[in-house]
Amino acid sequence: MDEKQTREILKRYNEGSCSSEEREWVESWYLDMVDKSQSADITDAEMLSAKDNIWKNIAKERPIEQNKGIKYSRIVAAASVIVIVGFAYYFFNSEAQLKNNTAIENYAAITPGGNKAYLTLADGRKVNLTDLDSGMTITQEGIKVIKKSNGELVYEITDAVAPAAQEIIGNNTIETPVGGQYQVLLPDGTKVWLNSSSSLQYPVKFSSNERKVTLTGEGYFEVKSDKTKPFKVVSENQTIEVLGTKFNVNTYKDEPAVRTTLLEGSVKVSLASETEILRPGEQAAIKGQQISIQKVDTEQAVAWYRGDFAFEGAELKNIMRQISRWYNVEVVYQGDVGDIKFGGSISRSKDIQEVLKVLSMTQGVNFKLEGRRVLVML
Repeated sequence: MDEKQTREILKRYNEGSCSSEEREWVESWYLDMVDKSQSADITDAEMLSAKDNIWKNIAKERPIEQNKGIKYSRIVAAASVIVIVGFAYYFFNSEAQLKNNTAIENYAAITPGGNKAYLTLADGRKVNLTDLDSGMTITQEGIKVIKKSNGELVYEITDAVAPAAQEIIGNNTIETPVGGQYQVLLPDGTKVWLNSSSSLQYPVKFSSNERKVTLTGEGYFEVKSDKTKPFKVVSENQTIEVLGTKFNVNTYKDEPAVRTTLLEGSVKVSLASETEILRPGEQAAIKGQQISIQKVDTEQAVAWYRGDFAFEGAELKNIMRQISRWYNVEVVYQGDVGDIKFGGSISRSKDIQEVLKVLSMTQGVNFKLEGRRVLVML
């Protein structure tokens, strides 16, 4: 599309007379222009007018309801999610907002977490996987452990391994620190992604009748199907049993519930006195000795392993717990933040300043960085 056509569509957009297709094009075009730091030959006035009108259109789809003077709820229409995510950081920084963000910008960048973990072998050796070169191999009892360049640990059974009837004894444990994550390919072909501040304990070789691992923190599992050998995940006071499936388990102690979210297949979630079967799109939440099942947006639960923070309908304190674990910062609240909710998502690869700027666009919430401490203020 040439400059003349662009100007004509921009003019209709600013006058409110463009078609829905043209409106979508303008908003996508604007985001692309900003993302690539290009402005073509369009004047600042034309760009600013487009920005203001984009904000007005989004605002119509994002009503703010005030309750008791301090509580806000953001309801985000599905059609505007992409726009909100992309435009929140780039477009909403008015002079007043930039002033509020000064406290964020004046500090050195706090970088995001990455592929960091420790591996404890069956013989007690502890290996810092962060320092281990890609391609390096660790051998233990007929099992080769290989570190891949993408931050994945791969287990391979060697030719020298004992016959299946002879059990190999011992466990391995992989632990991620605050601000760490890691992937593991277990000997049976099951893939596990560990979130920050998490650990997974598993046998060097699974037994002949079951595959059992122990999880703390959060992990996403893609279990290799084996109808003769169920896969069990033990965490807190629950046991999850599957044959082959994809699911996420969140067992952080600072979360209000232990949550298991199913993407594919089926899983059985068991407590001492209760058992529930999950179907795709369902989440089991355990509080005490009770299991409750509800339909959820599974993308929310697994956004972290795909490299994103997902804030759709999430409360501020939930979001700040994720930020605290990923950036290794302390969060301090100054005032009652109530039940403020957010919509949209942002990459976990961004510096914390960029994430906080997006969040600060919600009315009534500001952030201040003091070293590795984040002050949340109303």
